[in-house]
Amino acid sequence: MGVMNTLYLFVGYPGAGKTTTANLIAKTTGAIHIWADRERRHMFGEPTHQPEESRKLYTHLNDKADQLLADGHSVLFDTSFNFRKDRDHLRKIAAKHGATTKIIWVNTDKQVAKARATHGDHAERNGYVYKFTDEEFERIANNLQPPDDSEEPICLNGETVSDQEILTTLGLE
Repeated sequence: MGVMNTLYLFVGYPGAGKTTTANLIAKTTGAIHIWADRERRHMFGEPTHQPEESRKLYTHLNDKADQLLADGHSVLFDTSFNFRKDRDHLRKIAAKHGATTKIIWVNTDKQVAKARATHGDHAERNGYVYKFTDEEFERIANNLQPPDDSEEPICLNGETVSDQEILTTLGLE
């Protein structure tokens, strides 16, 4: 029997280190990295982050993840799955294809994440200029629904995450 494919979903504040963690997991596992910020840029040129734009983006990305899992790939879905209903929806897609789901909770100190998210470097990293305001950060942070024990989250610290920690925590060594 082959290795079961895996869907990795990320939870964390803006600026928590989700993309850094996703890049490390992709390098370690070979999973295909779907990065919502990059996809948003490709789809919309100069993104506005308005609700209709986000709806189109996530419909496209959910379909993409569905197809990759159907084709037997492991997938890193790099965005903030900060709502339980969204995690549950993707978990059902993974289960339909016999894939496991791992919830990666990048649990970084709120003030550290806020400083990163509202700094210009964070905007540049996405390939387009979009800087979180303090108000936006607080709205997103205050609405975050942390994973509960039933989701069996894998907790990583976005301030210190490393290749070795990924190997150890994901049981890959």
